Amino acid sequence: MFHQDYFMMLGLGGLFVILGIGAIIWGKIEEKDYYDSLSTRTDVREYLEHWPPRPGFGALQVGGWIAISIGLLMIVAGGVLLFWG
Repeated sequence: MFHQDYFMMLGLGGLFVILGIGAIIWGKIEEKDYYDSLSTRTDVREYLEHWPPRPGFGALQVGGWIAISIGLLMIVAGGVLLFWG
């Protein structure tokens, strides 16, 4: 592999980390906005009991953590290959 291939791997890893952090922040903001809008209603049973569960917010956050872990693995692999190879 050429050195530019290693830099591409490092760049993609960094992109995955940035996108993962963005997804986590976006999920937290969406969750907060949703529950803040529920708290202003007179019937706040769903807000207090969290039933039915809303998987959308958690899915964004879990996807963000997965993207961060893949990105970090790519950065480590690219760095090892760049300095070792």
